[in-house]
Amino acid sequence: MPIDRVTFLCFAASYALALGLELLLLFQARWLLRVLAGLAAAAGLLAHTLFLAGQHVSLASATGALLYPAWVLAVFYLIGSIHHRRVAWGVFVLPVILVLTLMARMLTLSLGGWPAPDAAAAADPRELRILHILFFVLAAVGVSIGFIASVMYLVQAHRLKAKAVPGKGLRLLSLERLETMNRRAITWAFPLLTVGLFLGIAQMFQEGTRLQGWTDPRVVSTCILWAVFAIVLYLRYGFHLRGRRVALLTILAFGLLLLTLIKPHHLPGGPP
Repeated sequence: MPIDRVTFLCFAASYALALGLELLLLFQARWLLRVLAGLAAAAGLLAHTLFLAGQHVSLASATGALLYPAWVLAVFYLIGSIHHRRVAWGVFVLPVILVLTLMARMLTLSLGGWPAPDAAAAADPRELRILHILFFVLAAVGVSIGFIASVMYLVQAHRLKAKAVPGKGLRLLSLERLETMNRRAITWAFPLLTVGLFLGIAQMFQEGTRLQGWTDPRVVSTCILWAVFAIVLYLRYGFHLRGRRVALLTILAFGLLLLTLIKPHHLPGGPP
């Protein structure tokens, strides 16, 4: 099949099938189901890659800002499913991939389909803009991993509090390892987000952006997201806040991230 014939449905359906198989693994821990889930996700990743290449999806587009983090998380799932074979890894990672993918699909439909939405973004080759979005997308991956670790942490904490029978149902990493995973993710995401934010501000100054450009919903939501992460890190390292509260704040940051990603990436220029 030519790469320009690959559609959203090809990789979204593959990821959904992988999630269904991962859910079946909760009830029947069979090696064949695990292999099939990995193959389905690998097929989804291949179709995802071909779609990004065939449709020339730009990082500077709103859909690209959703699909590229989803692609990285798909790689993250495949690596984790091998490294953590006995853990219900995909039950938490695959839904995030599907949410980002479906949001990209809905956003594409609202913008009028391909290739128009991305053609305009790709026509703006300025290095500052590209670097700004690249750092933001990498930060989005870190926020997403922090979210996944936080949800797993809350579920595991609830299971331990409820004294769930070990070895039955969900198998998760220990609270200590999940907390470490969350800490590393937010520590990684914050400097990337900071650099991306300052590059965006530098671009706005360079273009002589009007006052209304600074109140654009995406600009405001990015600043709020940065502030939330700064608070999380301050509480984590300044007050040694740990556990459930950090997990909840990370989940809040992920929600803000989604609100930021669905906004078209457009910075108004200066006076005509």
